[in-house]
Amino acid sequence: MKSPVECENMSDIRTEIDEIDRQIIQLIGQRFEYVKAASKFKTSETSVKAPERFKAMLLQRREWAVEEGLNPDTIEKMYFDLVTHFIEEELKFWKNHLV
Repeated sequence: MKSPVECENMSDIRTEIDEIDRQIIQLIGQRFEYVKAASKFKTSETSVKAPERFKAMLLQRREWAVEEGLNPDTIEKMYFDLVTHFIEEELKFWKNHLV
C-alpha cells in the first residue's frame, strides 16, 4: 500500500481507500464470527443483549475515536448501528442453537 503522501493522483487514492475498506469489511466479518461464537456462552436473552457491556463498549469506542482524531459521535453511531445489528443476529443464532 502507498501512504497518502505517496499517492500521485486520485486513482491512487481511490485504490488505497478501496483496499482499506476491503480490510475493514473483512475485519467486521471476523468480528461477527466472534459474536456468533460468544452466543454459546450466553444463558439468556439478557446476556446476549448485555446492555451494560454495550454502553461500556460504546464509551470505549468514543475514547478510541478521540485518540485517533475522529468524531466520537460518528464513531459511536457507527458502532451502535453495527453492534445493534450483530446483537439481533446473535439472538437469532442463540435461539436456533438452544439445546
